[in-house]
Amino acid sequence: MTAIDPRALRDAFGAFMTGVTVVTTHDGTGNPLGFTANSFTSVSLDPPLLLVCLANSSRNYQAFTQGRGFAVNILAEDQKDISNTFARPSEDRFRDLHWWPGPHGAPVIGDVSAWFDCALHQIIEAGDHVILLGRVEAFDTSPASGLGYARGAYVRPQVETKALDRIEAGVEVRVSALIRQGERVLLVNDREGGLTLPEIKVGAEGVSAALARLLAATGLNAQPGFLYAVYEDTARSCQHITFHCDAEGGAPALGAFTELVPSTLMDLTDPATCQMLKRFVEEARIGSFGVYYGNQTSGEVRGVFAGS
Repeated sequence: MTAIDPRALRDAFGAFMTGVTVVTTHDGTGNPLGFTANSFTSVSLDPPLLLVCLANSSRNYQAFTQGRGFAVNILAEDQKDISNTFARPSEDRFRDLHWWPGPHGAPVIGDVSAWFDCALHQIIEAGDHVILLGRVEAFDTSPASGLGYARGAYVRPQVETKALDRIEAGVEVRVSALIRQGERVLLVNDREGGLTLPEIKVGAEGVSAALARLLAATGLNAQPGFLYAVYEDTARSCQHITFHCDAEGGAPALGAFTELVPSTLMDLTDPATCQMLKRFVEEARIGSFGVYYGNQTSGEVRGVFAGS
């Protein structure tokens, strides 16, 4: 049997788009604890069962496997910051967080898309993880759209839908591609003596076709990726939509792959693009990406990365 590359396998698993949850419980002294997980699924309606997976190496292993139960909190689109908090080491992840004990006792987080307070039904050993099978004792749901996750990045479907609706309203839209090759990003001359991302005006063919045409023009083997940024340029009366794309090896037909070091960022003449790529550098450092939604007026950039 051919050996499987763990990193390649993880990337392949990551192609499946999931929701984002925070799984919570209490430790032996009653302190709340939790972790971010996308390995969640419903199992049965009768009896009402669900499951999540926990790494054997997790410092929360004992609390979850020996406790009386846990809660699964499905995060809403605007709760990326909560996901990041529970995905990183922290002494108190519940500080400044709106939460309360659920009917069965596990911590329930406020304003989520849905939550399930469960009794621990069964523990199943599964390689380097353990499967926690929970019996739903109480639950609630809200109209809030859920936060998505695919290929190592957050996805916000509602934000993307609103952006694409602008085209139908007759607003000029330009699509740009944030194309990665390892740690470098493809930059092109902007005809003003500086650098920018490759971009193209969207015509009657729509956003997807325009993006495909733009990627073809780069001469790279790059596939359309997820929506990364949306911002208004009121000075030029248009909207920018940026997609995050990965490229295989090879030289581009236009521009060059460049590391986003401070001297390179200084060569970006568009302040909105510069701000977006500064945020990209930070998100690449921590390994999570969100959708930027902002506004640029007369050279001044307003707005923040959604969920930041």
